[in-house]
Amino acid sequence: MPHTIRLLAFLALFLSGCGRALDRADLVFLNGAEPQTLDPAAMTGQLEARIAYALFEGLTAFDQNGNPQPGVAEKWDVGPDARIYTFHLRHTARWSNGDPVTSADFIASWKRALLPATGCEYTSQFAPIHNATAFNEGKVTDFGEVGVRALDEYTLQVTLDNPTPYFVSLCAFSTLLPVHTPSVAKYDKLGESWTKPGRLIGNGAFTLQEWRLFDRIRLLKSATYWNAAHVGMQSIDALPTASRNTAFNFYATGVADLMMDKNLVPTAFIDELKRRPDYHAAPFNGTYFVRYNVTRKPFDDPRVRLAFSLVTDKKLITEKITRAGEQPAPSLTPPTTANYTPPTGLDYNPERARSLLAEAGFPGGKGFPIVYYLTTGDTGGVDADIGVELQGMYRRELGVEVQIQRQEWQVYLNSLSRLDFDFCRSSWVGDYNDANTFLACFITNDGNNRTGWSNPEFDRLIADAGREADISKRAAIFAEAEHLLVSEGVPICPLYYYVGIQFYDGERLGGLSANAIDEHPLKNLYWSSRRR
Repeated sequence: MPHTIRLLAFLALFLSGCGRALDRADLVFLNGAEPQTLDPAAMTGQLEARIAYALFEGLTAFDQNGNPQPGVAEKWDVGPDARIYTFHLRHTARWSNGDPVTSADFIASWKRALLPATGCEYTSQFAPIHNATAFNEGKVTDFGEVGVRALDEYTLQVTLDNPTPYFVSLCAFSTLLPVHTPSVAKYDKLGESWTKPGRLIGNGAFTLQEWRLFDRIRLLKSATYWNAAHVGMQSIDALPTASRNTAFNFYATGVADLMMDKNLVPTAFIDELKRRPDYHAAPFNGTYFVRYNVTRKPFDDPRVRLAFSLVTDKKLITEKITRAGEQPAPSLTPPTTANYTPPTGLDYNPERARSLLAEAGFPGGKGFPIVYYLTTGDTGGVDADIGVELQGMYRRELGVEVQIQRQEWQVYLNSLSRLDFDFCRSSWVGDYNDANTFLACFITNDGNNRTGWSNPEFDRLIADAGREADISKRAAIFAEAEHLLVSEGVPICPLYYYVGIQFYDGERLGGLSANAIDEHPLKNLYWSSRRR
């Protein structure tokens, strides 16, 4: 074992004995930061969704290849105009308290997510459904006018405004997961959380036995799950840690069996780690980018945003910092996205950047206010290192000073939601394999926009793409919209496309496959032989 890895392993032996219970689940995996919530209607992050997909199941569900498969719905019919979907629910689907999962559960759950009082930031996922957005915005007050209705207890009909090729994938996504609304209402009335162990009623492959903050989430195989016979693990622990070194320490000494999150790899040792047989990496539809708050000076001026973007050396970042084979990103949407070729975005052009900054009133950076770059993670991690590198680029090429501000994951997410930042690190992983999942985030007032940017032409193009049935014409409309986003409006600056990285023993742990959306459902995991 190389010296650096031995050192990490030694530290882990010490850390693993500090405050962690001795009982061990069948599978222990490292999930990244502490989850912000377990409420599907409230979550926006991938690490929260991993747990949600274990506790709840939608009409469809992602398989280990990231493709939608029958979930609560055992089959579905699509009308001749590709706008009406009729889902036939399993009579064997049950909530963890034994109640049947019915059409009414989906209607009540989707209504709850769309009610403004719920505060769901992902209501755009319902946009293809007739009148869903109008109901969320208060333009339609009767939910009966939304295109969702129960034909009977086990038959759900959904009417879309336009053909939506990714709708079956949307039905597997976290925001559209059903919740047990009677228990939610019970605890809401009491002013208590319904997502705690002993209260949370789910319909997924696992139940929530324990949630010890900053220690672990313990999941137990559900006896009421319709496909329980094919769930490979009896118990799973999800360990939260945002520290790369701590995460690898736990993995290296067997405290954990699987490092799931791409952000947990200690990049200082990446060249060495890539040679290990338990290192698994593949590109997927995810992009790391900078997000500007266009409601704050000086980033309310597009010339300033453009100047900052033009001095961002993306190749240097991937070669010097990330070093796992990531490709510099000229666009937001990755080139691996199905049926779409993204436009070529901005080139590295410091001379033009300096000219734009001068036009904005800051020649040579003179008079430019100190701004703060918001990031996450520990010192020495990828996020922090990228922040330092960007700081140097802006100082060197533009003559401006940038301070780095670090926040814990949950605080950072709250800052983004409140637009309480100057500019910040961001990332987006496709919820389904289609350009819409990246571009629709930036329509005016979308919950995931988080820049304050609004462009009527961009909004119109995204709406036009949603109405276009021809795949090639639809792609062309998206490309026009993306050009506005990354080259003209510039509320963001794409940096690189993600490479998904996991550490696990592939000869013993099965059910994991590289896929375009980087989803690895826990219910599919199994031990092919005794773990170490």
